[in-house]
Amino acid sequence: MRATLTLTRMILAGLTLGLTVSAPAQEVIKIGEINSYKAQPAFLEPYKRGWEMAVDEINAQGGLLGKKLEVVSRDDNGTPGDSVRVAEELVTGENVVLLFGGFLSNTGLALSDYAKQHHVLYLAAEPLTDKIVWQEGNHYTYRLRPSTYMQVAMLVPEAVKLKKKRWALVYPNYEYGQSAVATFKKLMKEAQPDIEFVSEQATPLGKLEAGPVVQALSDAKPDALFNVLFGADLGKLVREGNTRGLFEGRDVVSLLTGEPEYLDPLGAEAPVGWIVTGYPWYAINTPENTRFLEAYRKKYNDYPRLGSVVGYASVMSIAAALKKAGSVDTEKLITAFRGLEVNTPLGHIVYRPQDNQSTMGTYVGRTAVRDGKGVMVNFTFIDGASVQPSDAEVKKLRPAE
Repeated sequence: MRATLTLTRMILAGLTLGLTVSAPAQEVIKIGEINSYKAQPAFLEPYKRGWEMAVDEINAQGGLLGKKLEVVSRDDNGTPGDSVRVAEELVTGENVVLLFGGFLSNTGLALSDYAKQHHVLYLAAEPLTDKIVWQEGNHYTYRLRPSTYMQVAMLVPEAVKLKKKRWALVYPNYEYGQSAVATFKKLMKEAQPDIEFVSEQATPLGKLEAGPVVQALSDAKPDALFNVLFGADLGKLVREGNTRGLFEGRDVVSLLTGEPEYLDPLGAEAPVGWIVTGYPWYAINTPENTRFLEAYRKKYNDYPRLGSVVGYASVMSIAAALKKAGSVDTEKLITAFRGLEVNTPLGHIVYRPQDNQSTMGTYVGRTAVRDGKGVMVNFTFIDGASVQPSDAEVKKLRPAE
């Protein structure tokens, strides 16, 4: 009798174990996330916190389609090859229903091509290159952040107001930097035909030799500078430029510099008076940002960076698409993303059907130093929908599908 009871208990235990193992596969929607956490921690650590907060909020409210949402994340080491390798691992090994993430423009393009080749939905969270939605745009790829074109177009009206003729350019020599400078040249020439570009300093990403670059910029005697460097390269440029007087008497227009990820590390050395795009979280009084700020502080005892907003909005966009589609089927999700409306900490956005680009905007203002810290002042929010080329131009840029 005792042997029979023992055997029965073993069978019941085995059945219970089997249910425990198989249940998560039935109760979870897995989505894959890929990013350059080791290579770009300043932006991506807050970004990860953002998407983790979104997942927690969604699951606390009962999940999606009756299931919990789970993110399976991988690091791509900042290289296109590793991006594709881990994408394959997530899709075939982890059975994720879609992919999101990417930071650098070259890794984003690699993931976009993977999505196209393997018929997987990919939401490009951070890559800024215009090619993702235009020249190399495809049916399977959508993009959240305002593109290089959009952000440069936000800065150009302010640059034109300066009425400076001789401009010098400094940028990281890869897809993002190259496309930013090309767009700046094009839009400035259209608005100010007599403009001259007297120096271009294209530097290896993350390997800026600040002394020679700053000297070359100074030797060109420009009236104004357009900067596209970010992260550690930005810090080197600012410090060396301050030392050598590069910025004295010169206006500077600078992409991304107002983002806390890049402005905060400069501390009291932060530039003053630069025209920048960024995220002045400390002075935005909209209901959406206030709610996000309070929730983020409560969860992490820290303030959000722009990366936090991007991570949060990425997962909330995916959640909205899943709800709209009522399914994890790729084609149904793609249909759901067309014209998808999402509320984010930066306000209401729409994913444009004509090019799969969201209308997320950003803030444009000037830099200042207060209490030993860099801040944005005199800023204005620019709606992303207001800085898009015409539909006819987009149609010419984007390949037919």
